[in-house]
This record gives sequence, C-alpha cells and structure tokens, in this order.
Amino acid sequence: MSLRAIVFDFDGVIANTEPLHFQAYRDVLAGEGVTLSESDYYGRYLGFDDAGVFRAVGIDAGRIDDLIEQKATKIEMLERDVSILFPGAAAAVQRLAASVPLAIASGAIGAEIRRVLDRENLSQYFVAVVSANDTAKTKPEPDPYLRAVAHLETACGGRLSARECVAIEDSRWGLESARAAGLRTVAITHTYDAASLSADLVIANLSSLEIGSLRSICSD
Repeated sequence: MSLRAIVFDFDGVIANTEPLHFQAYRDVLAGEGVTLSESDYYGRYLGFDDAGVFRAVGIDAGRIDDLIEQKATKIEMLERDVSILFPGAAAAVQRLAASVPLAIASGAIGAEIRRVLDRENLSQYFVAVVSANDTAKTKPEPDPYLRAVAHLETACGGRLSARECVAIEDSRWGLESARAAGLRTVAITHTYDAASLSADLVIANLSSLEIGSLRSICSD
C-alpha cells in the first residue's frame, strides 16, 4: 500500500478549541442545573458530538436542540477575533496538501469548522469536510472516516482503500473511529499524553509531521 490521502480531525488537532468547547458546555449546562467538571469533560465526553454530550449527561431529549444552539453561540463568541490554530497547523496543512488530497472528519458542527477554515484561509486545502451533521453515527463509530474516504475517491482519481489513508487524531475515540474504518493512524499529544494513545505513529505537534513519515506507515 502507498499513501494517497490524509484525513484530519479538527478540534484538538488543527484548532485548539477543546478548552473553548469545555467552557461552552460548562456554561450552558450550568443553566440546566448540571455541573460539568474539566476532568469529566476530558475523561468521559470529549469524543462525542454536541448531541452526544448532552444525552450522556442526562439532558432531556426535548431540550437538546436548544442547548446545541446556545453552545454554538458561545463558541462563536469565545473564538471571535483570535486565531485558535495550533502552532504549525496552517503550515502543516499547506505542506501536506502539496503531496496528497486532504479531508476533515470531525464531530464538530460543520459551520464551526468552516468558519475557522475560512478565517484562516485554509478551506482551499481540503477536498471535503465531514462534520457531526453528515453521518448518522459519530466517533468512535467508523462512519465519519468512511464518509471522508468516499469523498476523497474522486480527488484520488478512482477507487481508494482506507488503508491508503492516514488519520490524524488527538483522542482515543477518534483513533478508534479511524481504525474501525480501516485507516492508518497518527496520534498527536495536544490533548492527551502519549501513553494513553495507541496509533501507528505518535507525534508532539504538527510542525514535526512530514509526508515521508506518513508514507512510511502506509508502506507495509
């Protein structure tokens, strides 16, 4: 097998948004009388999309859509007028896109992802953005990555195997999703330490990510 495409997670990989998501969830849930601790968010809920988090903490189904809207408003306010990209993220995206097609597979809301990509002038580098709105099941299920690979087939000029793609993730939920879909995996230690992440390659930051390393893990 050879490397033909790369699929990035978004929150915690390209954008340093996990602290913002925690703050937004915490504030919205406080209005519902629910206390969300930082340790619970990172230990139990980070891998879910918005609806999944609200369900998991016991919010009534009839309230979830409203809370998702409240959280989206808070996130937009928190990220306004600042760059939330990790150091080296923009350069890594541009560097890798010069070699193979790129996509995003994320549990974030599509409008939130595209807002950041547009503001940072990165939208042009991604063939597709698969968000929480685009699949019936989200991570750790394989659906987001399967959808991303399907979108990448056209850019790759024909049939594409998941084993010819590498996923770049920051959490065990995302890595489980990518592996279940058949992709090779890279874990980045932005959110969790290396000992808690199982992947074909573990890196500390995107500045150290080179196309040669990704080709190596697809070469067997």
